[in-house]
Amino acid sequence: MKLNTRIFGEIDIEDEKIITMPFGLVGFPDLQKFALIHDKDKPIGSVWYLQSMDDPVIALPVIDPLCVKPNFNPQINEADVELLEPLTNKNLLMLVTISVPEDITNMTANLNAPILINVDTGKGAQIEIVWGKEEYVTKYPIYDYLKGKK
Repeated sequence: MKLNTRIFGEIDIEDEKIITMPFGLVGFPDLQKFALIHDKDKPIGSVWYLQSMDDPVIALPVIDPLCVKPNFNPQINEADVELLEPLTNKNLLMLVTISVPEDITNMTANLNAPILINVDTGKGAQIEIVWGKEEYVTKYPIYDYLKGKK
């Protein structure tokens, strides 16, 4: 599928690389098709983009939460992941969205609503974690981590 995006220009995404999120994302419930855009030469822990295939203007920066919070281990309701079955540690990709304000030193990651993707099936869902851990906030500071990744 070809798409003329705001950030990446024209891209061509193979159909099998499209991630389907039937419930959309927080703030974007109508967007259900996405592609993960990243530089294959950059290591895990770099910022990637979740590019909407439904709206070429929307590309959300995302990152592996374990890179910015190594002990990230959220409690997830089983019902929230049924759509992604069969989900295992080997086929699970977990990402969190990044918010980049005008002052980039205040950049944050949303640890309260990770995006889970079954890389085998191409299905994904953004879920809200079960409360109980105060450190899983919607505005977790990550600037210092990213500054060190140069």
